[in-house]
Amino acid sequence: MGSLYDVIGGLFLVAGTSFLLLGSLGLVRMPDIYNRIQAGTKATTLGTLLTLLGVAFLQPAWSLKLLLIGIFLIFTNPLSSQILARAAHRSGQGRLPASQVDRLAEDFGDES
Repeated sequence: MGSLYDVIGGLFLVAGTSFLLLGSLGLVRMPDIYNRIQAGTKATTLGTLLTLLGVAFLQPAWSLKLLLIGIFLIFTNPLSSQILARAAHRSGQGRLPASQVDRLAEDFGDES
């Protein structure tokens, strides 16, 4: 049964590191800061959670600590992404011309 957990843990580790790799590729390839924040946050959150799950299969004694790290990550990663996006918006970072809707500007009455 231990080898089954090793295989499952290894698969989760490979999946997690793949998402982390794709997230880093998204940071390089996306055209503007808002898309980069999106790619970085979504992929790193999922990649890190899958990696933590893989480690939990490989080291069951660490499961409680890894669960707490995962919960902390679920709360902080999207929040930090939102704060970065608001800071970029307030500093006047440009967006793509294809972006037609700017809800944050509509909320503050700035239709630029």
